[in-house]
Amino acid sequence: MNTMPHRSISSKEPPEAKLTLNQVLLWLQQDGMISSADLEQCRIYGKAPSSKTKHPLNIPVECGVTDPSQFGKPLTLENLTQWLAKKVNLPYYYIDPLKIDIPSVTLIYSHAYAANYNILPIKVSKDEAVIATAEPYIRSWEADLKKIQSGQITRVIANPDEIKRYLGEFYAFAKSLKGATDNSANQSGNSIYNFEQLVELGQITNLDAENQHIVNLVNWLMQYAFDQRASDIHIEPRRNQGNVRFRIDGILHDVYQLPAAIMNPVMSRLKILGRMNIAEKRLPQDGRIKTHIGGKKEIELRLSTIPSAFGEKMVMRIFDPEVLTRDYKQLGFNNHEQAIWTKLIQHSHGIILVTGPTGSGKTTTLYTTLKHLATSEVNLCTVEDPIEQIEPSFNQLQVKSSIGLTFASGIRALMRQDPDIIMVGEIRDLETAEMAIQASLTGHLVFSTLHTNNAPSAIVRLLDIGVPAYLIQLTLLGVMAQRLVRVLCRECKKQVGIDDQQWSQLITPYKAATPTHVYEAVGCKECRHTGYSGRIGIYEIFSNSSALKKLMVNGCDNTVLQKQAMLEGMRPLRLSAAEKVAAGITSIDEMLRVTPENIGD
Repeated sequence: MNTMPHRSISSKEPPEAKLTLNQVLLWLQQDGMISSADLEQCRIYGKAPSSKTKHPLNIPVECGVTDPSQFGKPLTLENLTQWLAKKVNLPYYYIDPLKIDIPSVTLIYSHAYAANYNILPIKVSKDEAVIATAEPYIRSWEADLKKIQSGQITRVIANPDEIKRYLGEFYAFAKSLKGATDNSANQSGNSIYNFEQLVELGQITNLDAENQHIVNLVNWLMQYAFDQRASDIHIEPRRNQGNVRFRIDGILHDVYQLPAAIMNPVMSRLKILGRMNIAEKRLPQDGRIKTHIGGKKEIELRLSTIPSAFGEKMVMRIFDPEVLTRDYKQLGFNNHEQAIWTKLIQHSHGIILVTGPTGSGKTTTLYTTLKHLATSEVNLCTVEDPIEQIEPSFNQLQVKSSIGLTFASGIRALMRQDPDIIMVGEIRDLETAEMAIQASLTGHLVFSTLHTNNAPSAIVRLLDIGVPAYLIQLTLLGVMAQRLVRVLCRECKKQVGIDDQQWSQLITPYKAATPTHVYEAVGCKECRHTGYSGRIGIYEIFSNSSALKKLMVNGCDNTVLQKQAMLEGMRPLRLSAAEKVAAGITSIDEMLRVTPENIGD
C-alpha cells in the first residue's frame, strides 16, 4: 500500500456519475503511483470493448502496473480499493462473509436493485445501514433507502470484484433460505426427538430433503466451508434455530443461524449424501461424502451425528487429499525430529506410537508416514474407526463394533492377511494393546495412537491399561507427541523485540538461545483479520533405549521418564514451539496457548 500522502479531492463531489478510468489514472499520476508508460498502456487497454464493462480499478491491475513509489511493487485490486477510499474520504471495508447476517442485509434491497447500482448491504440495524460500494459518486439509491431506513446511512468503499461476487452469493443463499422456509411454514421444531419441542397441532408440514432450495443451501454451505479453509463444519440444533459454525485454523467461528423449520431437511439432505439412515435419529451415525471443489479438486467429508436435546447435531470433518503429498518439512518437522522419526520407521518390526489430543494432527502425520512406506513391495493394512481418508495404496479396514468387529478382532483378522505394516487407529483398551503387541512380536511394524499429554506418558498409559512392563520394553520402538500451532500471516505479522529475561521466563524450565526478535499477530484481509493463516506441527519424540527400559516398570514416574528422554535428546513440545517462534513462524501467544507450562507433568 502506498505510504505517500495522497492529495485529497475537492470536498464538493462531482455530479452523479460512475467512476471513470481517466479519473483513476489522473489520481494515480498525481500521487506518483504510475509511470508514463504504464499510464499510456492502461488508456489503450481501457479502450478495448472487453474493458468497457470493467470497473476502472481493474484496468491497472490487469495491465500489471507497478507502483514506482513502492519500489516497483505491483498494484493489487485490494490496495487500489484502499487507496480509492482514502482518495474520496470514505471508510474502506473488507468484506468478511462470516461476519455478515445474510438474511437481514438482503431484505432491504432486491437483488436486481442492488446489482443495478453495484451496492452490497453489509450491516442493517434500527440505528444504521452500512452499504458497500465501489462507485463513490453514485448516491441516488440513498433516497430510496431513507424511505425504509430511519437510521443513519453509512457508505463504505469495498473491492468491486468482491461486491459483485457476494451480491450473487448472498442473494442466492437468501433466496434458497426463504424458499425452504416458506415451504416449511409454521413448522416450529426440527425433529420429533427434540426434547423441548413446542408442537402446534395441524400446522406441521414436512419439507423434502430433495427440495431444490435445500439442495442449494447444502451445496452452498459446503462450498463456502471449502473457500474459508474450514477443517470442520458444525451444525447444532437449538430451541428456535440451528447454529452453523466452521473450525478454521483450530478456532470455531459462528457462521449462520438457520431457521429451526429447515434444520431437519438440511440434516436429511446431508445424511442422504453421506449414505446414512435418515429415519434413525435416536442413535449416533457415521457417514462419508466425496465431492469436488470447482469440478477438479477432490475433497472428502466425514460425517458424524449424535442425538442432542434439540435434535440431531452433525459435525462434518473436511479432509484434503493433498495433505498426503506433503513432506515432513511441510508438516513442521525440524532436522533433528525428522532424523529420529525416519530412523524409527525403518525398523521391520515393533510398535511406534503417536500421541496427542483430538485434532492435534496425529492422523495426518501417520497417513503421510504410511504414504511414504506404502511401496509395491509391502502390504500395508490399517484398522480404523472410522476410516479417515480413502487411500488406494493402503488396505483399510473399518471397525464396526455393532457386529463385533473391534480394533482387536480387526488386528486378529489382518494378521492372516500377510501384512508387513499395520496401522491401528487407536489403542483404547488392553485387548487392542495386546493384539498390537502380538503383531509386533511376530515380525510386523505397528503404528498406533494414544491420547496422552506428552510422549513419555504414553508408557504410563500402557501400564495403566494393564500391558505388562516387559512387553513394552520388548516391543516399543519410540513415541512421538504432537500439537498444532497456528502460523502467523506472512502479509501482516509484526516484528517485536525480546530480551533474555523475558525469553527465559517463557521457556522455563528449559533452555534455548534468545532470538534477536520475534513476531506477533496483527490481522489483515489475507488472514481474515485473525493474524494467522494455516497450522503447523510441533513435536517431541524419543527412541526407546536401555536406560528408558529400566524405568518402564509398574508405578513408574512420568517425570523421571521425561528427564531421561530429554537427557537422550528429546526436545519437549515447549521447545519445539519456541523454535517456531524464533523462526518467525508462530507467535509467543500461540506457543503459550498450545503448550502450557505443565504440559510435561
